Amino acid sequence: MDNLVHRSAASSPAGDKELVSYSDADLDNAHVRGIETSPETSLHRGLKARHITMIAIGGAIGTGLIIGTGKALAQAGPGSIFISYTLVGFVVFLVMAALGEMAAWLPMSAGFTGYASRFCDPSLGFALGWTYWIKYIIVTPNQLTAAALVIQFWLPRERVNPGVWITIFLVAIVCINYFGIRFFGEFEFWLSSFKVIVILGVILLALVIACGGADGDPKGFRYWWPNSPGAFRPYIAEGSWGQFLGFWSTMVTATFAYLGTELVGVTVGEAQNPRKTIPRAIRLTFYRIVIFYCVSVLLIGMCVPYDSKDLVFANTSSTSASASPFVVAITLAHIPALDHILNGCILLFVFSAANSDLYIASRTLYGLSSDGAAPSIFRRTNSNGVPLYSLGTSAAFALLAYLNVSDDSKEVFSYFVNLTTIFGLMTWISILVTHIWFVRARRAQGLSNEIMPYTAPLGIWGSYGALAMCCLIALTKNYDVFVGAWSEKYKTFITGYLGIPIYLLLILGHKLWTKSKGVRPHECDFYTGKDIIDREEEEFLAAKAAARTARPEKKGAAFYRRFVSWLF
Repeated sequence: MDNLVHRSAASSPAGDKELVSYSDADLDNAHVRGIETSPETSLHRGLKARHITMIAIGGAIGTGLIIGTGKALAQAGPGSIFISYTLVGFVVFLVMAALGEMAAWLPMSAGFTGYASRFCDPSLGFALGWTYWIKYIIVTPNQLTAAALVIQFWLPRERVNPGVWITIFLVAIVCINYFGIRFFGEFEFWLSSFKVIVILGVILLALVIACGGADGDPKGFRYWWPNSPGAFRPYIAEGSWGQFLGFWSTMVTATFAYLGTELVGVTVGEAQNPRKTIPRAIRLTFYRIVIFYCVSVLLIGMCVPYDSKDLVFANTSSTSASASPFVVAITLAHIPALDHILNGCILLFVFSAANSDLYIASRTLYGLSSDGAAPSIFRRTNSNGVPLYSLGTSAAFALLAYLNVSDDSKEVFSYFVNLTTIFGLMTWISILVTHIWFVRARRAQGLSNEIMPYTAPLGIWGSYGALAMCCLIALTKNYDVFVGAWSEKYKTFITGYLGIPIYLLLILGHKLWTKSKGVRPHECDFYTGKDIIDREEEEFLAAKAAARTARPEKKGAAFYRRFVSWLF
């Protein structure tokens, strides 16, 4: 069994060198909690900078943005979804910035589970890791369910059983994850690049439709004017109060759309030069949120009225198979064949999201094991650096997608959205709390912003503000279940709030079992294992410099890096 190197009480550079010094022999027999060095348990750093940046945005462009916006648009109107997506997008950027500051200082194999255990409280790390894993073993079958829903645009469930498509996609994503991180990274890079190109094309198409370039009918903001049908649709109540309730009801959809952007915190264990690639991916998140989310939501609200019967969630009696408001926009503009092409693109979106979700689920379970919060078998890897036991266990839960075979797709999809949203919010809350403790600790120990590889733009106050907003959304996101017939809405209540007691029980149960205590600011350990990362970084930069000397950068590569790479 590996020897565990415990954290030192001292956390100054001098104290670290005195108490935690490693030789090559030591590293072969020692296990620093959250950082794997043994060949039998370590991951391979096969993700390049372009892989990381593309996975960050590609994993988030999935069912939430492409399909989920249909329900929000039908329920609350275009003005509501534009405000909610913009507001939640800013919160997401603050969460990403907080995560980036910690990941840039100490890239750990355990991801943000390890940061919570090390910088805040071991019980918080335990609860964060397990709820995040639960979230992804739910969201993976959720994506598979969405794929079956999208395919019904062509083949109704009466003709082909949805279980056929679920089986095909499930086998495919398991195989892709099995072949190793280099294959996964390259596959996901090109697939996500295609997704980005399609989204840019859709944005341009929506702009053309809104300006009348498709059917000669310039719509502009016609559907935003009162009674046409309007920018804000009342929900539950009438008047301005009903319009506000409609807006707030879309916060859950907006939150679900952004879930997954924080997954770069899980990839640090397999990223090349993570101290540079992770902050870069974080910084570019802001621009991507504005372009891919806010602009696309604004334009779709200009092209599709919220009372359109073609929206799959708009009317329970609707027979349309259009699962996306983008497909609806093309249909309403009477553009032949293009709706089929876009629906095929959406299918690839969902497949890519399912692929990355299974990856994150397996690496989260691996990180829990590395942090000592799960059985050690889950951190064992094969010759390709793939944690097979974690992958197999996570893939087994994807079989939940077969619920789609015996139940209505739309209903199952709604339940999955509700459940994964609360787990995602618990993740964001944990990251923000950890960052607040992290900043307090480094201030107490004299670690200034100048020596940090990356700092959150709004600092600790940005995390406080984002934390307050996340808590507010978590507590009120399903307020509508308390209005109307309880017998019809109790399922929504259970799936909407189940994550909160699970999260709290995991924290309290771990504390009672392990007698763990929170980390005090002056005792927080910033340095144990940092020398391992420093050495890896030096070796990588030296090898990269040697390769650059032997093969100078071409002009085309420089142009791509400066002007195009921020999109990809």
